[in-house]
Amino acid sequence: MPQSERIIRLMHLFGTGKSYSQRRLMDEFGISRATLNRDLALARDRLGAPIVFDRDLEAYRLDRSQPVVGAQYELPGMWLNAQEIHALLTMQHLLSELDAGGLLSGHIKPLIERLTQMLDEGTHGSPELARRIRVQTVGARRMNLPHFQAVGSALLRRQRLQLVYHARSRDETSEREVSPQRLVHHRGNWYLDAWCHWRQGLRAFSVDAITRVAVLDRAALDVAEAELDATLGAGYGIFTGRKTATAVLRFSAERARWVSSEQWHPRQHGEFDEEGRYRLSVPYADPTELVMDVLRHLPEVEVLEPPALRQAVADRVRAAMAQLQAQAEAQAQA
Repeated sequence: MPQSERIIRLMHLFGTGKSYSQRRLMDEFGISRATLNRDLALARDRLGAPIVFDRDLEAYRLDRSQPVVGAQYELPGMWLNAQEIHALLTMQHLLSELDAGGLLSGHIKPLIERLTQMLDEGTHGSPELARRIRVQTVGARRMNLPHFQAVGSALLRRQRLQLVYHARSRDETSEREVSPQRLVHHRGNWYLDAWCHWRQGLRAFSVDAITRVAVLDRAALDVAEAELDATLGAGYGIFTGRKTATAVLRFSAERARWVSSEQWHPRQHGEFDEEGRYRLSVPYADPTELVMDVLRHLPEVEVLEPPALRQAVADRVRAAMAQLQAQAEAQAQA
């Protein structure tokens, strides 16, 4: 009997609340004392099952007084659901991307090993999962590892940062003193939510746009999580703010088959009409990212509200058409 199958049956036996002697377990699985000890060690050390030897009973049992993580003890490769597998593989992928021989390498390697260990047990080990399940990050920008390390260090040690930051939207570089609040991984890229002491307000900084950083010997200002969510998590996408409007989009019946299953924002509202079209309402502050996503679905989406958002989308479409027309005319004349 494979070890993975023995462990599953072992967890099932202990899950009944009964105790089992060493001899009973050896006979149950037809294994030696050494093999049983290895199975018990695996269940304890890797799966977190609180199996103890009760000297009064002369038998093994689960220690119910210990804190339990999860609702059951089974092999990660066997009981992880789709979201949990994706989370572990995503974490493994992100850490692998960072582990490029930089300053973080020594710290990241043990984490990767631990994740691999968690996926290695059961009938589907991490090599098999990596081959069968692929996590692709599209649009991820290159990041300076020492900068990421400085940001993460200051964030956890609650110290301020001195940044030289390149704002791509305005193509401007400025120097800021900020109090880091949290790191956010959004669409393949890392953002730092921080209190900007220059602007006297909360801002989201793209970590890859930080061109120079220094950790200051000054305590960071702490902002309540509710304030962070209200200011930086209120609207659609990473470009947000406290003042929001509501975008109302209507997708064709064909596109609704996909969009109706997507989450664009935690406070979105969606409903089908009598023609099978999907009406989606989402709050937003800055239209930048929302406009890009609307353009991605054209011509299968209409912007019903507000007029300003509809105009922003129309302006982008007209600019694109004008550019394509100019290119066509230039090619015709060449």
